[in-house]
Amino acid sequence: MDTQWKVAGTYFEACNCEAACPCVFTSPPTDGECNALVGWHIDQGSFANTRLDGLNVALFAHAPGHMLQTKWKVALYVDEKADASQQDALTKIFSGAAGGHLAALGPLVGEVLGVRSAAIDYRANGKHRSLTIPHLAEMEIEALAGQNGEEVTLSKVPFTVVPDYPAVVCHSKRLSFHDHGFDLEISKKNGFYSPFNYQA
Repeated sequence: MDTQWKVAGTYFEACNCEAACPCVFTSPPTDGECNALVGWHIDQGSFANTRLDGLNVALFAHAPGHMLQTKWKVALYVDEKADASQQDALTKIFSGAAGGHLAALGPLVGEVLGVRSAAIDYRANGKHRSLTIPHLAEMEIEALAGQNGEEVTLSKVPFTVVPDYPAVVCHSKRLSFHDHGFDLEISKKNGFYSPFNYQA
């Protein structure tokens, strides 16, 4: 019998596309390729009998062209606060190996650059989100001000990290990634955030 698991919390991402990123509408990226960093904070989660509350995960993805027509390179970072069983659970869930929504991304991945434990500082404050992995990655986004100061949201887009929740459209203040041969410093581009809920 497959392991029962469930994780829920908040997520955000930033990429090098103009806002709002056309990839979510299955269109080509605005700069010919897409470099994205995604972060998750688990408020409540379990993998069989292993609790995952309060842990963070990050994923870097590079698509050398249209995201649905090319093979991605990805790198996964799991919270160094996790013990061995928690790290194993996080790796299985967020790589898609345990099934669920993220398993649908598996066929798009051409190369896994690495999986490592890291210090992941994830912060959510009002309409701001930030994530830092020391010496490797930083991203900060802020919600785009819409009509009457309301959030701008996208619902039911065909291609998304998080189904079933409207994505808040953001501008990035910074996206920095320096690992696996990438040397990215990007600002004033696209971001999204929303709750997430994945389960087997």
